[in-house]
Amino acid sequence: MNSPVNEKVQALMEAAHDRAAKALGLTCTGPLAWGFLGVTLGRRAGDRWLRVSRTAKRNAGRKQGEGIVGASELVPDGVPRPRLYEVHDWTDVEWAFEAEVLDYVTQPIVSPDRADIDRDPGLPDEWWADLRQALALLAEVEGVKTTVRDGWIERAFPQFLGIPAPAKVERVTGHGDLHWGNLTAAPLCLLDWERWGLVPFGYDAGLLHANSLLVPDVAARIRREFAPTLDTPAGRIGELAALAEMLQAVARGWYPDLAPRLVARAEALTGVRPPVPVRSEVSA
Repeated sequence: MNSPVNEKVQALMEAAHDRAAKALGLTCTGPLAWGFLGVTLGRRAGDRWLRVSRTAKRNAGRKQGEGIVGASELVPDGVPRPRLYEVHDWTDVEWAFEAEVLDYVTQPIVSPDRADIDRDPGLPDEWWADLRQALALLAEVEGVKTTVRDGWIERAFPQFLGIPAPAKVERVTGHGDLHWGNLTAAPLCLLDWERWGLVPFGYDAGLLHANSLLVPDVAARIRREFAPTLDTPAGRIGELAALAEMLQAVARGWYPDLAPRLVARAEALTGVRPPVPVRSEVSA
């Protein structure tokens, strides 16, 4: 979805990807697929996909029950996602690298170049039913990681929504990054399981809705499909958490076209116009 930020990052990640492919005995072909700010790099290897990510060396080591490996162990097969086959991790002087071998997904990603959409993808009724079922199954899983932390909510609601943080946040297990760049067209497949875990009830649907606001018909479809979730007090808090996170991204320079719609939706839910977004380093 993104390109590397500079030539140094590009060289670093391409070398890491080559190292992982050699270690795993894979021959990669086709175009490189860059993740956010060059933090991840993926490429096809036959009927597999090799994805390599990097983080600071101090963060090395996969945590039990989290990320792609945790999802492969805990999330039922009824939730459609690429199967994980193998991992290969290593560190160098500065970075920790994690490589995963996954299924190569043949169906197109709904929005391969951005998280939001600016046109209706025309998804069939069966796709929407499959998405509802997938999120319902996922909600029953015992999640380990708290993806949207209480401390962040306490700071972000006043800063980005202009309202006090809720006294209580109901949580369920969710995907944690449910946007159009992480969903395929029919048949449905959910991609990128790095953030899955305990999220505010309604957060996943709220985040997808926020990323659909440039296409009112799709946003309305999400509100209908997930009305039993979003039209509840707990679901409203979850949607507001998603909006606060999106408005934080706006403050960092992202989503300039979407920003007025995000502000309007937040005001419609709360009756309070959010503060003018300013650059922030608050981390969720």
